[in-house]
Amino acid sequence: MTEENTVSIDGTEIKESDMTDEQKYFARQITDLRNKKLRIEFELDQIVASLNAFQNALIQTTKEVAEDVLKEVKK
Repeated sequence: MTEENTVSIDGTEIKESDMTDEQKYFARQITDLRNKKLRIEFELDQIVASLNAFQNALIQTTKEVAEDVLKEVKK
């Protein structure tokens, strides 16, 4: 036996079979948008981590270049 899809609105569970076609359409849109939001948040986590890695790499290389320049000046 399969469970029927329901939507919770203001604490009330509404069965899909009790919805109009328009309500079902809105419910599917909401589900799709929630899934997209989760996927975008997941991708944003990856982007932020990558951005931080590249920023840190740039900072590190500028420190190395600065140290090399200081060594040359001290000679």
